[in-house]
Amino acid sequence: MSVASLYKILAKRFPDLRFKLAQARIYEHTESYVQKTFAISLLLSFGVCLIAFAFTKSLVVFLLFPAFFAVFFLYLIHRADANIARIQKNISKEIVFAGRFLIIELESGVPLYTAFQNMGKNYETVGRYFDEIIQRVDLGTSVEEALNEAVQLAPSNDLRRIFWQMLNSLKTGSEVSGALNNVVDQIVREQQIAVKEYGRKLNPMAMFYMMIAIIVPSLGTIMLLVISTFVGLNMGMTLFILLIALNALVQFIFLTIIKEQRPPVDI
Repeated sequence: MSVASLYKILAKRFPDLRFKLAQARIYEHTESYVQKTFAISLLLSFGVCLIAFAFTKSLVVFLLFPAFFAVFFLYLIHRADANIARIQKNISKEIVFAGRFLIIELESGVPLYTAFQNMGKNYETVGRYFDEIIQRVDLGTSVEEALNEAVQLAPSNDLRRIFWQMLNSLKTGSEVSGALNNVVDQIVREQQIAVKEYGRKLNPMAMFYMMIAIIVPSLGTIMLLVISTFVGLNMGMTLFILLIALNALVQFIFLTIIKEQRPPVDI
């Protein structure tokens, strides 16, 4: 079996990879993406084995090469999912303001084509999708077809709803701005609910943070000093450095969890 056939087989193992790459704005063919991921995973796995061999001086660590490769490959192959999540957060921060801006433009009598152009100029993340619609229209695609493609490729449900509502309004001949008002109001309500839920989650998370990241390390260090005094243990500087590093790691993990739980809204 050739190497190219291997990449094709691996690409078929992830049937939705092409769609995810398009949503993540990674403009690569699936086989090329798999090939790069495969090569990077090989290098990382070999590097980890070399580092482990330098510390252990044992060739047994190279038996773990397949396991390291599998972990790195499965992690890197989902890089598109991480990009999609990042784009979704950026869209959520802009979607309300962008939607209201579009409504104001349309209610002011600005043509739909010009309103899309203004969206692309004023909003970094959301505007890219409107720029792509303009590009498709300039190449001869109808607005309805361009919006239909945007609905399929939009990584955010909120942005997809806006495109879908505009598409329905154009097909039925109804007013676009009125339909968009309802969609934007619904998005605002959903974001407000998400903020309230985050507030309810924050109180117990703050309590656990105080206990595990502050109280337990402080009292644990004091008790360890007291016990070492009675038992006669020698508390070296290395142990204190390890305790400080462990405490810093725990605090970093908690802060990361709290940050990730925060809804990506700006209302």
